[in-house]
Amino acid sequence: MALEEGARSCLLRCRHRLEEDIKPPYLMDHMISDGVMTVDEEERITTQPTRKDQAVSLVELLLMKDNRAYISFYNALIKEKYEDLAILLFPNLPRTLTDGQKNTSDGSLSYVQAVLSEGGVPQRPVVFVSRPELLNRVREKLYRLQKDPGWITVFGMAGSGKSVLAAEAVRDHRLIEDCFPGGIHWLSIGQVEKPDLLVKIQSLCFRLEQNLDSQSLSRPPNSLDEAKERLRFLMLRKYPRTLLILDDIWDSTVLKAFDIQCRLLLTTRNRSLTDSVSGAKYEVEVESGLDESKGLEILALYTKAKVQGLPEEARSIVRECKGSPLVVSLIGALLKEKPNRWRYYLCQLQQKQFKRIRKSSSYDYDALDQAMAASIEVLPDEHQDLYKDLTVIEKDVKIPAKVLSVLWDLEQEEVEDILEEFVNKSLLFVDNNSKPYLYYLHDLQLDFLVEQNRTQLEDLHTKVVRQYQQHYRYGPPTSGDEECLYWIRFLTYHMAKANLSQELYSLMFSLDWVSIKAQIMGPAHLINDYVEFGPILDKENSEVRSQFQEFLSLNGHQLEQRPFPDVVQLALSQPHTSEVYRQALQQAQDRARSGKLYFDWLNKSSVESLSRLVIHPHQGAVYSACFSHDGTRIASCGTSKTVKVFRSTSGEKLIEIPAHDDEVLCCAFSPDGHLIATCSSDRKVKVWNVERVKLLRVFEEEHQEQVNHCQFTNTTRRLLLATCSNDKFLNVKVWNLNRPSSQNTMFGHFEPVSHCCFSPDDKYLSTSSNDGTVKLFEVSSANEWKTINVRSMFAENDEEVLVKCSTWTTDSKRIICAARNAVLVFDVETSDMLLEIRTNRLSMVQYCHACPTSNLLAIAFSNYAVELWDLEANKKMADCSGHLSWVQRVQFSPDGSQLLSCSYDQTIRLWETKKVHTSSAIRLKRDSDVLFSDEEIIVSAADNCNRLQVRDGRTGTVLFQSEEKSSRIRCTCLCRQPPAVVLGQEDGTVQVFEVPSGKPLVTLLGHTKTVLHCQFSQNGQTLITSSEDTTIRVWKWQSGECKVLQGHKEQVRCFSLLPNSPTSTRLLSWSFDGTVKVWDIESGEKLQDIEAHNGAILSCHVSPDGCFFATTSADKTAKLWLCESWQCLQTLRGHQGCVRSCRFSWDRRCLATGDDNGEIRVWSVKDGSLLKICSRDGKDGMDSLHGGWVTDLHFSPDNSLLVSTGGYIKWWDVEKGEALQTFYPTGSSLKSIHVSSNFSTFVTIDSIGILYILQRVM
Repeated sequence: MALEEGARSCLLRCRHRLEEDIKPPYLMDHMISDGVMTVDEEERITTQPTRKDQAVSLVELLLMKDNRAYISFYNALIKEKYEDLAILLFPNLPRTLTDGQKNTSDGSLSYVQAVLSEGGVPQRPVVFVSRPELLNRVREKLYRLQKDPGWITVFGMAGSGKSVLAAEAVRDHRLIEDCFPGGIHWLSIGQVEKPDLLVKIQSLCFRLEQNLDSQSLSRPPNSLDEAKERLRFLMLRKYPRTLLILDDIWDSTVLKAFDIQCRLLLTTRNRSLTDSVSGAKYEVEVESGLDESKGLEILALYTKAKVQGLPEEARSIVRECKGSPLVVSLIGALLKEKPNRWRYYLCQLQQKQFKRIRKSSSYDYDALDQAMAASIEVLPDEHQDLYKDLTVIEKDVKIPAKVLSVLWDLEQEEVEDILEEFVNKSLLFVDNNSKPYLYYLHDLQLDFLVEQNRTQLEDLHTKVVRQYQQHYRYGPPTSGDEECLYWIRFLTYHMAKANLSQELYSLMFSLDWVSIKAQIMGPAHLINDYVEFGPILDKENSEVRSQFQEFLSLNGHQLEQRPFPDVVQLALSQPHTSEVYRQALQQAQDRARSGKLYFDWLNKSSVESLSRLVIHPHQGAVYSACFSHDGTRIASCGTSKTVKVFRSTSGEKLIEIPAHDDEVLCCAFSPDGHLIATCSSDRKVKVWNVERVKLLRVFEEEHQEQVNHCQFTNTTRRLLLATCSNDKFLNVKVWNLNRPSSQNTMFGHFEPVSHCCFSPDDKYLSTSSNDGTVKLFEVSSANEWKTINVRSMFAENDEEVLVKCSTWTTDSKRIICAARNAVLVFDVETSDMLLEIRTNRLSMVQYCHACPTSNLLAIAFSNYAVELWDLEANKKMADCSGHLSWVQRVQFSPDGSQLLSCSYDQTIRLWETKKVHTSSAIRLKRDSDVLFSDEEIIVSAADNCNRLQVRDGRTGTVLFQSEEKSSRIRCTCLCRQPPAVVLGQEDGTVQVFEVPSGKPLVTLLGHTKTVLHCQFSQNGQTLITSSEDTTIRVWKWQSGECKVLQGHKEQVRCFSLLPNSPTSTRLLSWSFDGTVKVWDIESGEKLQDIEAHNGAILSCHVSPDGCFFATTSADKTAKLWLCESWQCLQTLRGHQGCVRSCRFSWDRRCLATGDDNGEIRVWSVKDGSLLKICSRDGKDGMDSLHGGWVTDLHFSPDNSLLVSTGGYIKWWDVEKGEALQTFYPTGSSLKSIHVSSNFSTFVTIDSIGILYILQRVM
């Protein structure tokens, strides 16, 4: 409720005195007694550290309160002997009707005006006549909302004055104080789509939250469901007994967004709209016409004459139009400028020259159409034609004069004069609040124009398109102003309506148009265009339409970034057969001639995307996600402490529930989809009503440790909820929602229970525990029926076996459980193991789920993968790759057509099970080596099955593949002559194979821990390896002779041969121990031992001429060293994170360094000065962060370009420090990049094992 202006001003003037003198605790007692302050508000103030802070908070609160709070505060000052302060407030005491001494009409009017202005209620129109009978009927209905919420519908024909009546009805002091002390808020709706409705509700929420304290402010709601819940909270908790007026409602679906159990009045033409909502409902019908006296009064006000002085034609006009307020107002506006045309306008009506177009006109009364025509007829002939052009404007769209300047081919100033004439004659409306002014038609006027010009619509739209093409023949507008926005948004609409199919094809099948519209409007508008105009586009080429739509769907998150990414570069990652790729390649080739950088992904055909939809629901890991039982919704939860529900078809968020005080570990739908259960690390189990987003039950007493899992029975016949926890004994419980405590506790496990699951027939409950067993309990009796000893199935019986989960087959005859790296299938009746699926031993099974309609089993892994297996054939059907971290949960949809997976990478992915297949691509590990030879690219890397692969990078052909190794492969290196490949393993083994035959040449034993790096000498005769065992070994690998270089105290991650030594016999090594050592590899002698850094050395590089080397460290510094003297020349400071990578330019004038904050610095080798910080200027979050650590750097041969890797690949202009191009991989966390000698080919592998061969487009 509003505080009067005078009182607010007085508080602001006196606040310093008040804050210096008052002691809030004494005053607040009185204010709480008066009911103007809550205990929560008192507590928030008393928690302030000092008396002064408390006083400041109290005054701030008063400024957000109403008149009653001001009066209560004044009275409290009197009672607590602050007479001097009370005297300051007295002159501006609000005048309330309950204050007999101050009850004046001026005070009442001021109060009403303040309340209505704050709520956005429109003022009376300039020409206003009262309709007391209708007014009283509306107010009588409003008084019925005094005690209970409900709906009042004010309905009537178009132009009957409903909005004016609604605004006037609440312009009453007593009504406001008696019924709506919380305030009155007005919201104009009209015909809106969901996004526009969301914006309107967002603005309403913003308005409501302005009067709250700053702690109550929150971000705008992102969806209609979230907006509805925010509004519900505000109206019920913060603004009780508030009236919300919704003006001009057309659609019942709009009302559902406001069905929040509050007090609402709506104006509409459709009296049946409230049939779709709940609550008490009242109606007031507004007659379509005014009585004669009121009609004459309107005409008199327009013509500034007395009613008695109006000509006889005035009375006849009112009768002819049946008193329609809109018609009378339109003719009144015409007469205001041409007061001598009474006879003319009367004749227009009497002769019915402008009668209805047809009997089924959407406005079922004669006078409206006639008055509209009469209004247009008075325009000059040339202006009538111009007004007709407005027929093509979409409803509820405002346009700037500049658009009509293009359409009419007139100077903008001339257009503005014409539009002013239209506005003055009530034929057009203007939004004066926008700059430039925006013009729009009332929907009645627009519908009338459409009806009148129905046969010419195609021609009118064609005119719009042709005028645009003429004006913008050299390219579309890109300024981003209102005119540009109109053309970019609506050009395709005009083409479709004009039936200009070829123009529409050319535009929407153009990568240029996609780039411009995506940058100005965002990808969502483009995707909507392809959906909306799909039937037209498909007549030309449905495949091309699908290709463009898929490109936008897969890259929408990139196209939302600022600065805007290069669309051509994004499109070069599309399949070679795609029209999007063809156009991108052509543009890249054209732009490359002027020096622009583009990179073609040569081997992309080997990668397929199986996921249909990717949702990013939470800021943090997603621990659990599940389908509703009808498959239409998905619920998810995780570290964000919230539960969110989405549509499974689109990912649109429906609701968000702040569910717990700690991580939410699991969520589950009830069988009918009305309820969601959640459980958390806070030891609580909660049950929510989904539709009302209401908490129904909290079970917080019985579990003493975190609750890991919850699940409802599969039918509502006897609805139960099962939960399990980390408790030692009372760790499995079954709950009846009608009881405050658990119905049963299942005893048997004495270690934490991670999962529980009802059988499909709900007879049994299976529980999976850290004690290595799965137990089956009878639901009806809570007795243990069987124990399956999963631990005994593992040979290492003495080690801990944690059973992660269990899942039942549809017939309830088999149960499948996950433990370690295996999935085991047991016969329920006999407890015999029927099948064992042993998976990759390097990753753990996190979860499994059996398909309810087929033999498929989905398995989630810690190595980011999801696999589908056929249980009958014991055969893997597919690898579903895409997640960037541990996959926590998988679940099939009820019909088995889809599979969802959720992960620590904060995403949920949906997969179509019918589209997955056995040819899913092998995933490679990031430790790799590459040989470039003319046009040939040879890549060696380990795969996800721990086999070493050697591939032809261009064709993808596997030249050699080793057998699966028992110890993880950690490094590899290719030798040009003799053609060989080496691998190093975690157990210290080094093996060399001939390429391409794969013949084992030698196995080198000696390292006792992981081999971290390996490298052949230039002549291929020597192999050098470094290890976690702190040693470096120099092998004459063909003979097996070995020298051990010992001296480092911690792992040696890498080394480098010094190029300026005559026979390359000197070796530089660096370690986590902070030292650099120089060795003679022929003798094994340590030549130098340099204490380089206080922290671990993360990278080192030797200049191409061998004169300098650089080191970078976790101590956030880089250092420059002279090889001749081994002295430190410069210490380079400035990085704010670990410096992880470095590289000299080929002319060794520059050194580039990259850190863990994504920052790249370029330094002068000569004096150590900082030359450039890449991406510092105008950086945004994505650009500057580089997606993570900067892991590798390479200069071009001419030293003008620099390539870097992090979360993605970036190419930089070294001199300017500007990013020239960015390539976004599917995965992330690139470890390194291999660059050809001419800087044209780039090879890397991402975190999900995809190999990228990138070729510069020339």
